[in-house]
Amino acid sequence: MKSLRELYKIGKGPSSSHTMGPQKAAKIFAERHTDAAAFEVTLYGSLAATGKGHMTDIAIEDVLNKIAKVNIIWKPEVFLEYHPNGMTFSSFNTNKEKDDEWTVFSIGGGALSEGKGEDDAFNTPERYEMNTMTEIMEWCCNNGRSYWEYVDICEDSDFWDYLMEVWKTMKEAVENGLNHEGRLPGPLNLMRKAPIYHVKASGYKQSLQSRGLVYAYALAVSEENASGGTIVTAPTCGACGVLPAVLYHSAKGHGFNDTRIIHAIATAGLIGNIVKQNASISGADVGCQGEVGVACAMASAAACQLFGGSPSQIEYAAEMGLEHHLGMTCDPVCGLVQIPCIERNAFAATRALDANLYAAFSDGNHRVSFDKVIDVMKQTGHDIPSLYKETSAGGLAKNF
Repeated sequence: MKSLRELYKIGKGPSSSHTMGPQKAAKIFAERHTDAAAFEVTLYGSLAATGKGHMTDIAIEDVLNKIAKVNIIWKPEVFLEYHPNGMTFSSFNTNKEKDDEWTVFSIGGGALSEGKGEDDAFNTPERYEMNTMTEIMEWCCNNGRSYWEYVDICEDSDFWDYLMEVWKTMKEAVENGLNHEGRLPGPLNLMRKAPIYHVKASGYKQSLQSRGLVYAYALAVSEENASGGTIVTAPTCGACGVLPAVLYHSAKGHGFNDTRIIHAIATAGLIGNIVKQNASISGADVGCQGEVGVACAMASAAACQLFGGSPSQIEYAAEMGLEHHLGMTCDPVCGLVQIPCIERNAFAATRALDANLYAAFSDGNHRVSFDKVIDVMKQTGHDIPSLYKETSAGGLAKNF
């Protein structure tokens, strides 16, 4: 598996696959053609179907227009073989002749691939020798170690400084979201809810107040993302509110210090990385189960570790977090990361806390492993028709 730095990316929303990835690709292509007379970018499949709602065109134009005019072509009906989020960049000289063409895929979480396997330009060194939850859990049990300690062994020396920056960004996203009011961008005219939920939560008794605050924190980050604010992919922009909400709530409500929190972030990242390695975290590939479902699994594991869970209990919490999102479709209304995405983040955050509690009552033994659920999620995602995978052609997007 790759470094967790490739899972946790700090950047601007609203979409890691539809905004961050294409913008990164545009920057790479621009660096190759600083003297181009014109550009053409063809977007395919899911990237084209919901690209306008996700501001894909704006992300690309912001980069390429600094050099030359760019023409964007939308082909939502064409799905390239490697991944639904395909795009082809072309450059032209002063004689209007095409002098270069590059096809690349935005595969989720802001990551790019040329679809060339080992020869892919975006291949990076492997950091983790073990790629499944089962073998990592066995290593932890046999060596008396925690998941975060396995991460510590595999990552470089300044990794914890990077995770501290990740945690700082997550906290700022929560606090910025709580302090911003008004309308979110786009045709839905959706009002921000986080500040209202935060105020209302304070009026309830402790048990309901706790749940209300978690809602508010998840809404805050998701609304910041929807408005193009700075967030952390955890594992994606569309699911970026789940883990920060659980962590922020744990730090504020239970007094966990920063060291304990970044250890939990490392464990959560390991969970997300295992899914990314063995299945997908792309809504265009496997539906929302790969985004909000994986985010819930990550947050479930983080919470379970913070509250003293054993390696087997942490694995169980993660398994429940993902299992109970199996089959969840990705059907954003108007192609925006707003309905149903924002509410899903809030519900998944509270479900993560429930998964932790359920696992804590158990001894950690259960029949269906996290690795098995990953396999099922991958197969389920590939069985789901494309109209339910970030194309806004079915489900809520069609019937709204």
